[in-house]
Amino acid sequence: MEPYAEITPEDLKARLDAGPALALLDIREPWEHQLCALPGARLFPMEELQFRVDELDPEREVVVYCHHGIRSAAVVPWLRAQGIPAVNLRGGIDAWALAVDPTLRRY
Repeated sequence: MEPYAEITPEDLKARLDAGPALALLDIREPWEHQLCALPGARLFPMEELQFRVDELDPEREVVVYCHHGIRSAAVVPWLRAQGIPAVNLRGGIDAWALAVDPTLRRY
């Protein structure tokens, strides 16, 4: 598998502000998603991903995130091997809260 690609929270914010071309994929557990999530993100818990990968559009770039970017970094190479243009949100939703949206709940 090829190495994973990353995007910083600041770059993701700029891309999202430019238009809805990206898909956001939250691979955390449902209880984590309930605490905080990026607007418009789809919840695909990590253990369900292999069964739901066909729900993703291979023509649309997917930004994958978790709490700190560790789980999502592990998933991105697998998604790319399945033909999904996936990138990891560096530092996860916690980095997003620190750099972009300080009102987002941290845990």
